[in-house]
Amino acid sequence: MDVQVHKQTLLSRRASLVGDLTDIEQALDAPMPQDWEDRATERQGDEVLEAMGQVEMAELRRIDAALGRIDDGTYGTCLSCGDQISDVRLMAVPDAALCRNCAK
Repeated sequence: MDVQVHKQTLLSRRASLVGDLTDIEQALDAPMPQDWEDRATERQGDEVLEAMGQVEMAELRRIDAALGRIDDGTYGTCLSCGDQISDVRLMAVPDAALCRNCAK
């Protein structure tokens, strides 16, 4: 397993998420339109943006945890059973904290 490849993947995805979250925050901070119909439509869009932001924040937390495991040398070890997480799984899910069996 090449930990540096996984680290670069995680860092790249992290940077993308931070950019997305910044865009979401700016969109949510934009002033509301004066027209009540436009305001209702805007509120619906805000709800979608808030949900997207929550999903992206959760992924960001998983990525930060994975980067922490890289730093402390436990990346690739299942947090539940202690077995090695397969490189195939880590390529597909670089922030995986559990092996395939424990993730079921």
